[in-house]
Amino acid sequence: MSQVDIVQTEFLAACTNILGNDFVITNATDQYPYLIDWRQRYLGKALAVLLPQSTNEVASLVRLCAAHQVACVPQGGNTGLVLGSIPDQSGQAVVISLKRMNRVLAVDVANNTITVEAGCLLAQVQDAASAEQRLFPLSLASEGSCTIGGNLSTNAGGTAVLRYGNTRELCLGLEVVNAQGEIWNGLRGLRKDNTGYDLRDLFIGAEGTLGIITAAVLKLFPQPRAQITAFVALKNADDALQLLNQCQYALGPTLTAFELISDFSLQLVLKHFPQLQHPFGHSHPLRYPRNYPYYALVEISDHESESHAIALVEQVLEQAINDGHAADAVCATSVSQSKSLWQLREHISEAQAKEGKNIKHDISIPVSQIPRFIQITDAELTSAFPDCQIVCFGHMGDGNLHYNVSAPNGSSDVDFIQQQAAVNRIVHDQVHQFKGSISAEHGLGMLKRDEIKLYKSELELSMMRAIKTALDPQNLMNPDKVL
Repeated sequence: MSQVDIVQTEFLAACTNILGNDFVITNATDQYPYLIDWRQRYLGKALAVLLPQSTNEVASLVRLCAAHQVACVPQGGNTGLVLGSIPDQSGQAVVISLKRMNRVLAVDVANNTITVEAGCLLAQVQDAASAEQRLFPLSLASEGSCTIGGNLSTNAGGTAVLRYGNTRELCLGLEVVNAQGEIWNGLRGLRKDNTGYDLRDLFIGAEGTLGIITAAVLKLFPQPRAQITAFVALKNADDALQLLNQCQYALGPTLTAFELISDFSLQLVLKHFPQLQHPFGHSHPLRYPRNYPYYALVEISDHESESHAIALVEQVLEQAINDGHAADAVCATSVSQSKSLWQLREHISEAQAKEGKNIKHDISIPVSQIPRFIQITDAELTSAFPDCQIVCFGHMGDGNLHYNVSAPNGSSDVDFIQQQAAVNRIVHDQVHQFKGSISAEHGLGMLKRDEIKLYKSELELSMMRAIKTALDPQNLMNPDKVL
């Protein structure tokens, strides 16, 4: 046995002493779910997968990793799209999965806060808030499998950013295990605290490269008395911007979500999920739906009454149709109808995956520039890659587009994926031209780590490196991610 093997054996024995045999996974078959990315495209390797159940156990493991110079990769629900929670293929790192740390620690109704461990599923936090007649507004398609720790580490956005902000805005305090295995307890439910640097904001969005988030204090809100959803047909993306402006002016803070959906995105969903119905399927006398280039999914949350909310939405939509900024609209009249409309939006990514491999872009653009960005980038892509299929959808209310590109109909998606670098260059160069970001809510991970060097200034990157070096001088916290 080599010296390296001896050291690894001693390290794994120490891990077992901390966690017990059942929670130190070294078998390749059992490790597989923790090593494969969500899109099933990349398989990493790990010395072990470790499953602590407490912050003290996480701290003990990190101290052990520091002593043995073993890199650690924090992992939540492993639903990310940029390889941020997957180890590399060296097999020398350990994955520290927080899925066993899934307790709701406290709900303070009067302070409108909830304190949870990082391994809590997002849906679990939503349910715990709802049980106390409160709302935790973060909402993602993956909410049944993503965890709060992962949401915080990537500063997840979701559908309600327009009203409530990103995860960063929803977090008041954190508990973090730093790279030295020390526990920083910042679980304070304060909305004002100007006592120096905001350490919380360092760890939110850092993708586990500065420390491991183990718990958080999150904001809650009173539950609205009514939520009304409408699906609006649009002639073009410019009309989407005009409609958004009208909604913001007329609805103010009651406007919770404004999602843009291209017709091609909708058609993919209807193709692969035939149980879902076209929102305008009943408007044609022969029951064939009329298609429009774009659609907007609009939701408002009202604290007065359902009738008040419906009247507000109908008034705005009627005005938009009269002004020529909307071609048609349907308003959900029940919870089930509202869910059906949202399912059309939430199934887009899965429908595209069923259609074949695609090149994804999670980007943000100044809201006012989105129509122009779409027009120019669509034209550049179709010129360079004739008949490529563009799946454009996302959170237009906050400027976040999911702008994905698929192979031409009938062409090999495997061959098209080989063009990813060239496709990325067109899209990301245009994002940069419009003063946008090449990662709006998914982070950089390993996938975009090198890409960002083309668009961030050297000063910006050097300041980020300085923070990383100061907090993780051994570079053991999720190395080779982000930077």
